[in-house]
Amino acid sequence: MTVVANVLIGLVALIHLYIVVLEMALWTTPRARAAFGTTEEFARESKTLAANQGLYNGFLAAALIWGLIAADPAGFQLKLYGLACVIVAGLYGAATSSKRILLVQVLPGGLALVFLLLSR
Repeated sequence: MTVVANVLIGLVALIHLYIVVLEMALWTTPRARAAFGTTEEFARESKTLAANQGLYNGFLAAALIWGLIAADPAGFQLKLYGLACVIVAGLYGAATSSKRILLVQVLPGGLALVFLLLSR
């Protein structure tokens, strides 16, 4: 169970690192605009806001990566905290922005959390 949990947590961290890149570096590109459903004008106008959002996604990824590296009990606590934040942020995003966030963020985070708890 621990290996499965850690693989899923690593996947969630990678998803968030990808989101960091999209929001902080590629926000105005066609790829990021397609991923987030934005227009070229909106992307230009919201570039700073998106970069700020990307930074927060980076903090989520950092907590998960740190949790994978750190020894328990701190490692477990960081993974638990990181996944809880991912799920809460995803639920908020799904309620306020796009239901697709449930599949991209909440589902992987929820599965990782279940396996993390089962590994205890």
